[in-house]
Amino acid sequence: MNGQVRAGWGYWVISVLGLLWNCFGCLDYFMTETRNAAYLANFPAEVIGFIETMPRWVHTAWAIGVWGSLLGSMLMLLRSRWAIAAFTVSLLGLAASQIYQVSVGMPAMMTTPPMLAMQAVIWIVLLFLIWYSWRALAKGILR
Repeated sequence: MNGQVRAGWGYWVISVLGLLWNCFGCLDYFMTETRNAAYLANFPAEVIGFIETMPRWVHTAWAIGVWGSLLGSMLMLLRSRWAIAAFTVSLLGLAASQIYQVSVGMPAMMTTPPMLAMQAVIWIVLLFLIWYSWRALAKGILR
C-alpha cells in the first residue's frame, strides 16, 4: 500500500453531487452572461434590467464564485488539497456579489421567500463543501 487514505463512497457521492450542483451555477452564469434569449425568457424584465446594470466588478465576482466552486468540485474529485483554496476564493466571489445585491436593493422578484431560500442554499452548500474539504484533508483523503 502506498500510504494514501482510501476515500469512502460517501466522499465520492458528495464530490459528484457538488460537481453537478456547481455545473448548474456555471450554466446559469454562462446563459445569463451570453444573453441567451431562451434562457432569459424565464426572467422578469426587472431582473434582467438589474443584471444588466450591475457593474463589471460584480459580474467578475459572480464569475469567481461559480467557476471557483466548479474548480473546487473538480479538485475534490482529483483528491487535491487545492479544493479548499478554490472553494474559499469562490466564497469571496459569492460574498462580494451578494453584498452588492443587498446594498443596492434587489428587485422585488429577487426578494421573494423562494428566491431568498435559494440564496441561503447556495451559501449552505458552499460552506458545507469548504468544511467537508477541510475534514477530508484532516483525514488524509485530500493530498
